Amino acid sequence: MSQVRIVVADDHPVVRTGYAEMLGTQPGFTVVATAADGAEAVRVCREYAPDVVLMDVRMPGMDGIEATRRLAADAAGPRVLILTTFDLDEYVYDALRAGASGFLLKDVTAERLFEAVRVIAAGDALLAPAVTRRLISEFAQLRPKQDPSAAASLRALTPRETEVLRLLAEGLSNPEIALRLTVTEETVKTHVSRILTKLGLRDRTQAVVTAYESGLVIPGSRL
Repeated sequence: MSQVRIVVADDHPVVRTGYAEMLGTQPGFTVVATAADGAEAVRVCREYAPDVVLMDVRMPGMDGIEATRRLAADAAGPRVLILTTFDLDEYVYDALRAGASGFLLKDVTAERLFEAVRVIAAGDALLAPAVTRRLISEFAQLRPKQDPSAAASLRALTPRETEVLRLLAEGLSNPEIALRLTVTEETVKTHVSRILTKLGLRDRTQAVVTAYESGLVIPGSRL
């Protein structure tokens, strides 16, 4: 992979500088800019075109959720990795729904941070499937009302694609889905790609969010 270009957005100068310096020590990473709030994050991302943004949620003015939404609206925009102090911060769900590809706690180790940036830059969702499922299920229970538009969007899927989406939301990896459906892993990858394309989603995390919001998977089920 070529050099990964990174923006760090956090309203605390010490935190912002700390992450930037930490990431700057890693071969293959270049921190192209930092931002103190969401509006600045959007501006510098449009100016420097990074691959990944480390985005704090709670910032003054434009928060990380709105900044994520604006960046995700651009198909060529960066992938957003949410930073939060609390592992069940209710705002993280909103950020994931807005288009973030995953989240990390702020006490993350340097090694985990580096790996997270690589995963996000490669175009994958940050979290392991089972962890993603538990996370989204927890947040979905905070918002039990189903989204009719999410449910309607699933009509574009074939029965097999709907089945694959359900298994994704249950926390199965591609090899596990292949085993369950008695197909090749390559076939599963094709189904996942088509699901993302048809639903206009960026990655698996967004697919899991949609599965819960549509009612395809019930919060708290099969945990």
